Amino acid sequence: MKFTLISTTTGSHPVFNNEIIANFLLEQLEEYGDEKQDILNALDYAANIKTDGKGYVLIGHDVEEIIGVVVINETGMSGYIPENILVYIATHKNYRGKGYGRELMVQAIDQCKGDIALHVEKENPARFLYEKLGFTNPYIEMRLKR
Repeated sequence: MKFTLISTTTGSHPVFNNEIIANFLLEQLEEYGDEKQDILNALDYAANIKTDGKGYVLIGHDVEEIIGVVVINETGMSGYIPENILVYIATHKNYRGKGYGRELMVQAIDQCKGDIALHVEKENPARFLYEKLGFTNPYIEMRLKR
């Protein structure tokens, strides 16, 4: 698996544009995903050169086939709020259970400066990978949706 980083520093990718990445995430996240527009917004926030993106997108791929994607958004904070939020991670269903997700996570962690937060549902089997990589759950998250 090769890795491609998309950020304001590296610029966009000639094959893996936001539409292709969003479609991949939409399909591979299955019941743990969001609406396509929300995914596009996170991608835009992470790596839009025109708006000085805050974060990056890491793509694991084999030639022109996406194996996995991580989207990291920077929060602009530190200490009481982690500097980074792992917004999305997905591995193609044909590659799950073979170590690709772990490899993608390790590469994504290495790219981050500062702490990283992520949200994972209790039932999501990926939770065990995150715990093995050192993520802990010290809080209960609560949200007020409007």
